[in-house]
Amino acid sequence: MKKLLVTAFALVAAMTLSAQDLTTVYNEGAAAFGAKDFATAAAKFEQVIDEGVDTEGAESLVETAKKTLPICYQSLGTRAASQKNFDQAIANLSKGAELAELYGDTKRQTTINGILAKVYQVQGGTAFNNKDYAAAAEIFAKGYAANPRNTDMALNLAMSYCESGAYVKGMEVYENIAAMNPEKYAEAIAKAKEGMALYTNNEVARLQAANDYDGIIAMADELLSKNPQSAVAEKVRIQAYLNKKDYAKVIELGETAAAAQTDEEDKSTVYYTLGAAYNAREMRDQAIAAFGKVTAGPALEGAKAALAGLKK
Repeated sequence: MKKLLVTAFALVAAMTLSAQDLTTVYNEGAAAFGAKDFATAAAKFEQVIDEGVDTEGAESLVETAKKTLPICYQSLGTRAASQKNFDQAIANLSKGAELAELYGDTKRQTTINGILAKVYQVQGGTAFNNKDYAAAAEIFAKGYAANPRNTDMALNLAMSYCESGAYVKGMEVYENIAAMNPEKYAEAIAKAKEGMALYTNNEVARLQAANDYDGIIAMADELLSKNPQSAVAEKVRIQAYLNKKDYAKVIELGETAAAAQTDEEDKSTVYYTLGAAYNAREMRDQAIAAFGKVTAGPALEGAKAALAGLKK
């Protein structure tokens, strides 16, 4: 039995390439890479990585192969994308990003994911332009996962969600955009806020037409479960409670809702709502204080009129 084990070990050892043999394989991969034969290069570099792990003296070859292999798949993916072979492009780019992550090259991973997101953006564009928003959202979501900083695609994803009836998902993406660095993404943030206002107004109007204020509250609660700092959800929710004449709930939530607002007009709208609830409960001093915090937007004239009446 002992002799058989020794023989088996010798056979395995014989099957393992030497450092010199791996150098030959690596050089073949490098030559293929230089000739832009990325498929052959990838195969060679994968062989170097797989067999070099157990080969003494092959450490530098393995490390270089690990750095170059993701680039091979990036190049294969970019080439496929240029030929509009999107499925092949996605497969190669996804593998490149996975390998870059595996080998600890975060910079390369980010680069490849950026390209991958653009491929999904182009692929989803056909469905988006044809107003097949459900299909577009499914594709854009994959690109958004690869690179959430691609704001053009993120805006299209949010719109696609909203247009296909997935309002909460759309708001989640819009709010993520709105929370980005304003110095770098000012235009995208402005568009996100426009989209939030448009689709929220549409959704609220639909529910209000059915006098479904509980539906509005449930919608707002769901938004807040996804994003506890959702300014739009806070504003919509206390307005719905006011319409239900649940003044105690408006008073309970009013200051929190106001604090969540980043826009002065929206903050003023919340304080006007709060003032109206205090006024309805005949809490004069609190109503005056709330109306006094209305400083901008459509609510301003109403607040001035309410203050004039309260101060008589």
